[in-house]
Amino acid sequence: MSSPNSHQKTAERSPQKRLHPRNHHNQGYDFPSLIASHPTLAPFVFNNAFGNLSIDYSHAEAVKHLNAALLTYHYQIQGWDIPEGALCPPIPGRVDYIHHIADLLGVSDQNNNIRMLDIGIGASGIYSLLASHCYGWQCVGSDINQTSLNNVATILNKNKTLERLVTLRHQPNPHQIFEGIINQGEMFDVSVCNPPFHASAEEASKAYQQKQHNLKLKTNTNSLNFGGSAAELWCNGGEKLFLKKMIRESQVFAEQCRWFTSLVSKIENLTPSIKLIKKLGASDIKQIDMHQGNKITRILAWTFQ
Repeated sequence: MSSPNSHQKTAERSPQKRLHPRNHHNQGYDFPSLIASHPTLAPFVFNNAFGNLSIDYSHAEAVKHLNAALLTYHYQIQGWDIPEGALCPPIPGRVDYIHHIADLLGVSDQNNNIRMLDIGIGASGIYSLLASHCYGWQCVGSDINQTSLNNVATILNKNKTLERLVTLRHQPNPHQIFEGIINQGEMFDVSVCNPPFHASAEEASKAYQQKQHNLKLKTNTNSLNFGGSAAELWCNGGEKLFLKKMIRESQVFAEQCRWFTSLVSKIENLTPSIKLIKKLGASDIKQIDMHQGNKITRILAWTFQ
């Protein structure tokens, strides 16, 4: 789950933020350049208490325009936008995932022979957009929400180079992950996923309110950067059950995907997931820690090949 708080920590840390070495955002945000590339960001930028340019990270529109500016300036992705209420991802952390996956695959530059499956691409399309731009990978993005897929299609239509690299597929069955998406005989080098974090809408809302309280951020209901549909933020059983389903289903497609990967937000879900992967006979399991300020996000990767 992303939040304005995680975006803020990424944006305004010192250079020793320990993002991936190829991450454009290791030195923070260059707001003058971002405004030049995306002028509609300008009204949201101000000098904070430390005399640095910043935005109000609890303001959904401000964060959305920051994302659009980052994607335009650093990644030449034009016209990025998301519907009201959709999850707004922190770009530095999302591109970090892609860079680490490139390392997992042994890729450091453009390679359009790599095929990536993006499970739950969401309305932002962020992983497929970044992977196709940064590395030239062919991406297939799946989602149970047709509205989300339509939004990504609109973004791709404005970026013809990426449109040729990204294919969108609707998952009609919310209880399936790979089934119904991976075609017979189709091969992928890797799958990526950011699972729904919470078990219910109520749990998600309470967690967000507590985080806002802890960080003493303004909680004006007109500016909450909460966002996210049921598919993006919560599902029955939360992250733990989603990971269990994904791991079990991955065994069925063991010969069609070289590496399966997923973010694991809750550390208590890591050990049971690894135990299940071992039980199902995986030949290799890797835990990749992404250090983003004081926060550590884990990528779990496994293969049966």
